Amino acid sequence: MSVLPKIRLKNVRKTFGAPRSGTETLAVDDVSLDVLTGEFLCIVGPSGCGKSTLLNIIAGLEMPTSGVVEMDSHPITGPGAERGVVFQDYALFPWNTVEENIGFGLRHRAGPRPPPDERRRKVAEYIELVALSGAEHKFPHQLSGGMRQRCALARSLANEPDVLLMDEPLAALDAQTRLILQEELLRIWGQERRAPERKTVVFVTHGIDEAVFLGDRVAVMSSHPGRMKEVIVVDLPRPRLETMRASPEFQALTAQIWNHIRDEAYRATVAPLER
Repeated sequence: MSVLPKIRLKNVRKTFGAPRSGTETLAVDDVSLDVLTGEFLCIVGPSGCGKSTLLNIIAGLEMPTSGVVEMDSHPITGPGAERGVVFQDYALFPWNTVEENIGFGLRHRAGPRPPPDERRRKVAEYIELVALSGAEHKFPHQLSGGMRQRCALARSLANEPDVLLMDEPLAALDAQTRLILQEELLRIWGQERRAPERKTVVFVTHGIDEAVFLGDRVAVMSSHPGRMKEVIVVDLPRPRLETMRASPEFQALTAQIWNHIRDEAYRATVAPLER
């Protein structure tokens, strides 16, 4: 018996029009991809390949020009509470404390809202989950980059979405903090639990090693326009620990993905400087 995907994209195409000239740019073309329940799927590719556009389409922030985008076999027609989004720039409210930021969705979401006691309990639960105990009453400017991103993650998780969409959430962090938060993210996701007990994650990143460390599968995109080039299974055991990065299997997967995007990444970053 086949298992229905949590997220399905079929022949997705997205064009953007220039208002003044009327010309159109094809950003994403003929992308088909299934994301399974409880899966951690990473998307990598050269700059400008449409990774973020694809994530925005799944989030309902952008509509495809053509093709099918579904969650649980239902069309995605706009944003929804069942899909939480974590951005690179944290998007925290600077005038709110950690506690207030995390509880924002619980206070203001459409539909039934938990009573104050339950809301406080949930906020406390997620503060502890992301290791921000003791920082509840601090404002974003008083936090390190890693703490701000953990707060943004907790805010999304507090709304209890089925799917977590993450657009390069660790890209702005220093190298050491980024490595630590990769492990923390897997802990928070619950990598030792069975797939049906985990949230489904779609994670966009430029970091190939990050994608291999985090993902169950890595979807590799080509650019101009963005197309799905290859989907690679990351056959590494969980839990993933820091020592795994030195293993031959990890290095082989990283090299395999780099070989898929090397030429296009070179053209995207070096060739414009040579003109």
